[in-house]
Amino acid sequence: MKRIDHITHVYFLGIGGIGMSALARYFNTRGVSVCGYDKTPSALTRKLEKEGIRVSYSDDPAGIPVMPEIVVRTPAVPESSALFRYFSEQGVEIMKRAEVLGILSEQTPTIAVAGTHGKTTISAMLAHIMKTAGRPCLAFLGGISTNYDTNYIGEPEPEWLIAEADEFDRSFLQLSPEIALVSAIDPDHLDIYENHGELVRAFQDFTRLLPESGSLVCRSGLAELLGCKGKAWEYGERGDAEYYIENIRIIEGRYVADLKGKLDIPNATFGQPGRHNLENALGAAALADQAGIDAESIRNALASFSGVKRRFELCLHTEKTVYVDDYAHHPEEIRACIASAKEMWPGKKITGVFQPHLYSRTRDLAGDFAKSLSLLDRLILLEIYPAREMPVEGVSSAMLLNMASLKDAVLCKREELMDVLANEETEVLLTMGAGDIDRFPERITQLLKKKSIG
Repeated sequence: MKRIDHITHVYFLGIGGIGMSALARYFNTRGVSVCGYDKTPSALTRKLEKEGIRVSYSDDPAGIPVMPEIVVRTPAVPESSALFRYFSEQGVEIMKRAEVLGILSEQTPTIAVAGTHGKTTISAMLAHIMKTAGRPCLAFLGGISTNYDTNYIGEPEPEWLIAEADEFDRSFLQLSPEIALVSAIDPDHLDIYENHGELVRAFQDFTRLLPESGSLVCRSGLAELLGCKGKAWEYGERGDAEYYIENIRIIEGRYVADLKGKLDIPNATFGQPGRHNLENALGAAALADQAGIDAESIRNALASFSGVKRRFELCLHTEKTVYVDDYAHHPEEIRACIASAKEMWPGKKITGVFQPHLYSRTRDLAGDFAKSLSLLDRLILLEIYPAREMPVEGVSSAMLLNMASLKDAVLCKREELMDVLANEETEVLLTMGAGDIDRFPERITQLLKKKSIG
């Protein structure tokens, strides 16, 4: 492995990020000394520390325990940070996370899962199918798999490397896939891509990374958009796809359906709720089939898959209250989350707490956000989480609120959310967003339990 095969010390700038922490775990399990910095402590950084990884929360070079051979960085940590400047001045090689994952991809046959939605769930499902079938793999996930309580799965002598292929910053072009999946190409990351057409062209470039012997799996209708018509296996709820699903029903609170086409799995049971996750499961099953996994292992894994943290995660389900936490931060994801909740709990009042992520995304997709959020019965809208961005004039949560068509909607400051929820009568509560709203689910769950008992 070029450049990183003999390193003994590595430092992560932004180690608490979900993609960064998976790479940190990879190096740590291989005996490399791993240290890192993150802005604030979190449940994830605390777990990393328990695993023997040293984490600092101070942007101060004085806290560096040993000079690393390489530094892995995320764009969430700006180049103006003291640590970034220090490593640059010391001549330490600084690599993006995607570059490192790309190098690992060169040495192990890779299944790359791409798409503006669904890639974390599909990747985690595929990893679970591999584990169920007894096929060793490496998996770098963009979320915490509930089955394994981690975002990294590492086994000796892996047959496959499963990687989320992130379109942000064209990161997925660093990978070397043998099999690839594209789940969706909806407008997003328009701070990186000039327009939707440029985003589509990046996905086309991604699919061109496949060798002639490789396999492309994509959602129904995308093969032609990708320029791969006749050279890809499509999946969806349409019978003209090579992998399709039919006869969908709900039995005892769980989806049951028939997988048809190149796979024949009648009466398959799905462990994860959410209508959109049926399609994710079909995509994962198609990938597994392309990788040579037998149908019975796929059936067993789909039934026992218990989900990913913050992907339609059922945090509480009592007679009085249902609470679901979801990473949804794009209008299409929000629409799917709300639609799934309405299907699972018909007739119930749906209250949604949403924290917009990025000023640029809020500006570029404002109309679509307003339409999706208007599907709620009640909306509690938090302030925009800026992440790596500075404020954009005229872009705010108040702007979204004014555009939404539902009448029962309020703005709420982050620090006031728990007080607001304490006075709410919620039947079905959704929390949605990709920012620091992820710090609330445990507190909200406890609050709702107390209210339910009371």
